[in-house]
Amino acid sequence: MWKEEDNKLKRSFTFGDFKEAFAFMTKVAQTVDKMDHHPFWSNTYNKVNFELNTHDAGDKVTEKDRKLAAAIDQIFEQK
Repeated sequence: MWKEEDNKLKRSFTFGDFKEAFAFMTKVAQTVDKMDHHPFWSNTYNKVNFELNTHDAGDKVTEKDRKLAAAIDQIFEQK
């Protein structure tokens, strides 16, 4: 579940291994590019961490971030 703190939407996703995590990131990258809204994210082995906010809005959470979070959730559910 996404958590809003420090003017960011945050969530971590855990996978069975690195390959699953990387495949998820690849799918998310395609969506991110289409939406032209790029997150701060990191990957360590089987975990992918996201922090979403909108730089153009003064680094605050906006509707763009909520839409991206929903799209990321949808990709995760399809795995």
